[in-house]
Amino acid sequence: MNRLILFFFITIGTTLSTKALAQADISMATEWYNRANYNPASIAKPDYIYLFSNVRRQWIGIDGAPTVFNVQASEYIHELHSAFGISLVSDHIGATQAINPMLTYAYRITADLDWSFSMGLSIGAFSRYIDGSLFQAENISDPALYNGIERVLQPDANIGIEFQNKHFVLGVSSTHLFSYVKDSTLFLNTNHRYGYAIYKNTDSELLNYNFGLQVVNRVNLTVLEGNASIRFKHATGLNSGPREIFDLGITYRTSQQMTFLVGLNITPNFRVGYAYDQSFITGYTQNGSHEIMLEYRIPSKAASTCIQCQNNDYWYY
Repeated sequence: MNRLILFFFITIGTTLSTKALAQADISMATEWYNRANYNPASIAKPDYIYLFSNVRRQWIGIDGAPTVFNVQASEYIHELHSAFGISLVSDHIGATQAINPMLTYAYRITADLDWSFSMGLSIGAFSRYIDGSLFQAENISDPALYNGIERVLQPDANIGIEFQNKHFVLGVSSTHLFSYVKDSTLFLNTNHRYGYAIYKNTDSELLNYNFGLQVVNRVNLTVLEGNASIRFKHATGLNSGPREIFDLGITYRTSQQMTFLVGLNITPNFRVGYAYDQSFITGYTQNGSHEIMLEYRIPSKAASTCIQCQNNDYWYY
């Protein structure tokens, strides 16, 4: 019964419409490596404790341009069929800074080794600080200028579901659920709805590859995003089989942005990545965005045994 109730709320949360508010979700180019920011169900990955972090600098060369810092940690407990996670996002742009700490829980349903279905919920807070004194206007006596300091603190929640089998990942989610009932633009955070499908193939001994399509909607704005990446492998012996070495990827969004990604496996359990965003909107062609990603996993005795993994040397999507 509890599972049915949770599934009901997930379905409602991902289909309801919302009122117009000001702020968009953080934009991270390396979200294809880790979807936990917008779908809590995705943390239900067996066998490891996962640590993930990325830093993004947007619109290089523009004063007050956005800087985003994101850190996450999660662990799957096999005996409970559950994953527990924690995350913190800091988004600094101009005279404002937002902080979004969250606790995440995901329940994983699986009947065999060929598929899994997970449901997730994140609960936390959204805080925004606005310092109007930092605005440098040409006419400082303009009565329309806001020179005060504003602090906003509101509860926050995300919800989602995800299905995986050997070759496909399908998911839907909804973020910032409490913004449904917020009329004030002081909340500065809108509800977003995500849907995605990823095809992945690890059959070849030389490479892995995947193709993904994602749609993001908030209010009356919808953005489509397509991604393709390839990961090269090399054989390490008869016992362990091939291991991933590095990957290359490309993403295009209908908001006229393209991203180039490159990743490197330093060790079987430690990966680093870099992404470069380029906008094709007139006036932004010289102001790209840079992103650095760190991903580390620790084999966990409390999680599923390695026997249950299809291939322990491959990173999960």
